[in-house]
Amino acid sequence: MSINSVFKGTVLSFCVCFLACGQKKPENATPASSITNPQPILVAANRTDAYLPLLQNKTIAVVANQTSVIFHGSNELPKSTHLVDSLLTLGIQIEKVFAPEHGFRGKADAGEHVKDAIDQKTGLPLLSLHGKNRKPNQEQLQGLDLVLFDIQDVGVRFYTYIATLQLVMEACAEAGIPVVVLDRPNPNGHYVDGPTMELEHTSFLGMTPIPLVYGLTIGEYAQMINEEGWLATNLKAELTVVPLENYTHDLAYHLPIRPSPNLPNDTAINLYPSLGLFEGTNINAGRGTEFQFQRYGASFLDTTAYDFAYFPQPNFGSKSPKENGKKVFGKDLSKHKKMNEVSLEWVIDAYQNCPDTSKFFLTAGFTKHAGTATLQQQIEAGLTNAEIKASWQADLAQFKRLRTKYLLYD
Repeated sequence: MSINSVFKGTVLSFCVCFLACGQKKPENATPASSITNPQPILVAANRTDAYLPLLQNKTIAVVANQTSVIFHGSNELPKSTHLVDSLLTLGIQIEKVFAPEHGFRGKADAGEHVKDAIDQKTGLPLLSLHGKNRKPNQEQLQGLDLVLFDIQDVGVRFYTYIATLQLVMEACAEAGIPVVVLDRPNPNGHYVDGPTMELEHTSFLGMTPIPLVYGLTIGEYAQMINEEGWLATNLKAELTVVPLENYTHDLAYHLPIRPSPNLPNDTAINLYPSLGLFEGTNINAGRGTEFQFQRYGASFLDTTAYDFAYFPQPNFGSKSPKENGKKVFGKDLSKHKKMNEVSLEWVIDAYQNCPDTSKFFLTAGFTKHAGTATLQQQIEAGLTNAEIKASWQADLAQFKRLRTKYLLYD
């Protein structure tokens, strides 16, 4: 089957629907001038003409999950075909698939050990990068000519797909294997904010000294990793980034496929930079409900301070949520307007309404999520949201200057 017969009418017709196409505009979305009469965003996976020549007659591995798709159809009725299935149809020699956190099909809980397996549909070996190893070992890379990376990111430092990207690039640099990254939009790419990670707190939740929200697509970030000497022993990968078409950072952007089990919609993705900090506390952030990262609460908070309550229960993506089965008291943010910044308002609110603050922080986990021990100290000292954010500004200004070197889009 020829490339043209598979992709005729696909590559040029549609990429991903976004908020300007038949969806309600958020209350404080980017100015109308930036989203009127936009051309459809073309994700790199759809730009087969740009990367298929790099794959032909090569033995490759693909780093992929459920978001690694080629879109087709109309803006109103998006459909998709998995990238791996499409490449196999075209005769591309895929040797294996590397799977990140949540697995190849995106069903594992956050942090859950993902086992190696065989993909039932394709028969390909699935090698976990969130199990016994998070970095491909040299045996796993043996015999490969190229590694293709295509995963939808959400632009938050502690979202682990960018850590997987860095470790894949590092392993490939050590093995002398080229890496091709297919770029996808960043739904939180319209701003830069949050504390900058300090190197002494490097972990899988933060491997580079970047702000909590860094305002780069995954392709732009790959270039930053490579050029800033962030791979082991200052290695550089042989890197090719296939860019998006018709994308700018201020375009409001809708993900048709949830990027992980507990980011079910645009609101959760937009609030994730702020509510994700609750992952380093004993507060439930909506896991075990259908409103993940759109609410928060705990049974031990001051019940008189809140008029909203809910009961976390095991569900898809959360087998054992915090406060499982308990009545928790907190706030519902599912109708909150679109955010253009990181807010500490809710973490501070919960802390101040916790009668026994010794129950609040999981200090090691909170430091890993924040990227610094200072944030917990500031909250415990009673600093306001505005006072804490003021302390970030010098680091943010420095990062924004660095960021301009790697921007592929306005």
